[in-house]
Amino acid sequence: PDPAERARQIGLRGYARNLPDGSVEVLPGGSAAPVAALLEWLRHGPPLARVEAVEVADAAGAALPEGFLGR
Repeated sequence: PDPAERARQIGLRGYARNLPDGSVEVLPGGSAAPVAALLEWLRHGPPLARVEAVEVADAAGAALPEGFLGR
C-alpha cells in the first residue's frame, strides 16, 4: 500500500502528499501507538519505494481532515 492507504488501514486521520522535490509529506493524527506504527512502516515504505530518510516534526494543532487523504 501507499502511505495514505496504510494510514487508513490502521485508523489514522491526516494526509500524505507528494512534494515537487520527489519527497512525500505525511501528517498523521491519532493515538500514539498507531502513529508510531505508521512511522515504522514509513522507514521502509512500500515495496518499490526508496526511503533515504525520515524526518519527524511536531505538528501539534495542525488541522486534520476526517479520514486520511492521499494527495
